Amino acid sequence: MNPDDPLLKILACPLDKGPLTLLDPGDALYNPRLRRRYPIVDDIPQLLPSSGEQVPEAEHQRLSHPGKSVNPAESGQAGQPAAPDPRPTPE
Repeated sequence: MNPDDPLLKILACPLDKGPLTLLDPGDALYNPRLRRRYPIVDDIPQLLPSSGEQVPEAEHQRLSHPGKSVNPAESGQAGQPAAPDPRPTPE
């Protein structure tokens, strides 16, 4: 399934009937309100309530804020000192 597929406009979560988001690389649909992911198998969305899986908090944050690291351990910066403040200090 690709992001331009017109089917995405009419698909809804089977539990809350709200819109779903296509995840990269197009292998699942995601409901951020309920934190549930529904697989796409052979280009067919599996939208039975029992097909969805609960997403853990850390993954929900990653899916809700793509490109933004919410955990220093995930970004590889755990234990490193903070970068110095680039603003000049008043004298």
